[in-house]
Amino acid sequence: MIRLLPWLLTIAVTVYAVVDCIQTDDAQVRGLPKLLWLLLILLFPIVGSIAWFIAGRPQRGTAGRGPTGRGPSHRPPPPRGPDDDPDFLRRL
Repeated sequence: MIRLLPWLLTIAVTVYAVVDCIQTDDAQVRGLPKLLWLLLILLFPIVGSIAWFIAGRPQRGTAGRGPTGRGPSHRPPPPRGPDDDPDFLRRL
């Protein structure tokens, strides 16, 4: 069983890196285009996965930012409840 552990860890990290790369928005991928990252991860599982987590994956603080990662994105404001909407309260 102990001999299988390195193989299982390699497969698990590779699968996680591939899924993470696929789910990441194209505009947020750093370094290389997304397709090249996928090829790198699949052809060189250990090195490619580590490289993805270090150099290709978006930084943690860019989740609510725009595609450049510098400023806020232009998303519509979240929905408000009826008691927070001044137009709704005016109509009452």
